Amino acid sequence: MMARPAILTGRLGSETLVRLGVLLFALVFLSLGLLFPLAAMLIKSVQDRSGDFVGLANFVRYFQTPALAGSIVNSLVVALSSTVIVVGLAFLCAYGITRTCMPGKRLFRMLAILPILAPSLLPAISLVYLFGNQGWFREALMGQSIYGPIGIVMGMCFWIFPHALMILTTALSTSDARLYEAAETLGTAKWRSFLTIILPGIRYGLISCTFVVFTLAITDFGVPKIIGGQFHVLATDVYRQVVGQQNFQMGAVVSVILLLPALASFAVDRWVQRRQVAQLSSRAVPWQPTPNPLRDWVFTLICYTVGAVILTVIGTAIYASLVQFWPYNLSLTLRHYAFEGLAGGGWAAWLNSVKLGFSVAVVGTLVIFVNAWLVEKSDGYRPLRQGLHLLAMLPMAVPGMVLGLAYIFFFNQAGNPLNWLYGTLAILVLNTLVHFYTVCHLTSITALKQLDSEFEAVGASLKVPFWTTLRRVTLPVSLPAVLDVSVYLFVNAMTTVSAVVFLYTSDTRLASVAVMHLDEAGYFASAAAMAVLIFFTSLGVKLVHATLSHLLLTRAQRWRQAG
Repeated sequence: MMARPAILTGRLGSETLVRLGVLLFALVFLSLGLLFPLAAMLIKSVQDRSGDFVGLANFVRYFQTPALAGSIVNSLVVALSSTVIVVGLAFLCAYGITRTCMPGKRLFRMLAILPILAPSLLPAISLVYLFGNQGWFREALMGQSIYGPIGIVMGMCFWIFPHALMILTTALSTSDARLYEAAETLGTAKWRSFLTIILPGIRYGLISCTFVVFTLAITDFGVPKIIGGQFHVLATDVYRQVVGQQNFQMGAVVSVILLLPALASFAVDRWVQRRQVAQLSSRAVPWQPTPNPLRDWVFTLICYTVGAVILTVIGTAIYASLVQFWPYNLSLTLRHYAFEGLAGGGWAAWLNSVKLGFSVAVVGTLVIFVNAWLVEKSDGYRPLRQGLHLLAMLPMAVPGMVLGLAYIFFFNQAGNPLNWLYGTLAILVLNTLVHFYTVCHLTSITALKQLDSEFEAVGASLKVPFWTTLRRVTLPVSLPAVLDVSVYLFVNAMTTVSAVVFLYTSDTRLASVAVMHLDEAGYFASAAAMAVLIFFTSLGVKLVHATLSHLLLTRAQRWRQAG
């Protein structure tokens, strides 16, 4: 009679061991992919070329070199300028989407996300075609050069705008109609309602958006690399020190300096989100905008002007890749897509990027979702689960350039048993996965929070192993979020350049890196062609994702539909 309890105890013990093993593996995975490389970079920043400890001597030499120290000021100027412009425009467009009756909201949303599907190199290339020495609109700059801070800020604004719009649209979507009805009943002026109701209600979202935009602007490498000219910023300094001068110690110093504002922004953003409170109570009445012709058409004009700029930038890159010789011979040709024999790796680089994208999407989605389940739905080992969640949040604060250089210092050590990864596609998969880990982790956590914990309790009471409940219940119910994570990872793997620029070899060269090398070699139209190829690949996968999501919600998850 004691056999069954013994079997049950053994099964529960094995489940506990499996759960603990997976949790420890997740902690080791993120430690190897993030903490150890960053520690290796910090150590390298306080060593000389021979590997001897020199303290802060490298930092002192950095600040004593005017050309290098000036990059800090340049980076701050560009980042602050981009932040002001992007947050302002994104707020106006988000207000138009959520608080007016402007026509064509869905169309504008589709236009607004297009920059995410292209590498940040694409807007820089298009701006050169539009405002460069042979550009159609060069006179609009009134004698100023596009190569420098003006071009960097313009390119940054194009690339970062969708990120800010998504945050502010979410913030403005939550509002209680009763507050506006009370203000209207009391005869409160519209501007006063704006200052006392709207702005306070979205202050946390606005602050979070500001720091996200600032971090993206100060850490981006693609735009300043193409259009920066002699205007150096921190991200290009890292590349110049490592690739141009083979000065890895100074590259580590610049990386540490670049890491500091990103960490500060991340810390403030976390603090702001912890202070945020719910904007909608259980008795709240969702606010619906009422038609106002003047207001609606003003915001329509603003939003579609932004949409026209987005289409112009993308359309310019597409057109430039199809003409013989800009702007003298505008007859159409496909010869710029014949990459073989040019710098950059040709079509093999594009194929490597596709392989990287699918590898990161498949492996990353599985790893991230299981790890998120461990944090949110697993029982016991609370300190380990909290540690895993903390590690999952840190990648958002680490710029791609910093993470890529840190991987060199850690994985390229002769005594490291993981040295075999260096120079392979696997290290690119690991680097890309870790770099974009946080957003996917938060998405998975949000999806899992929506599931009642009773699922796990019922499974346990029926003696069902937790991995069976995870596979047959939790994962199918969370499939929309899983698909969102997978397409997010694929698109970012296709478009990123900063995270992988130090890690590729001649056999693993990627399309985004090829764009940079084609530009450096003078094949500007071919660089545009490769950037356009990346854009259409990302767009195609995004359309497939939208189709799968639609089929999922209308067929496989019909229970989600009302009635």
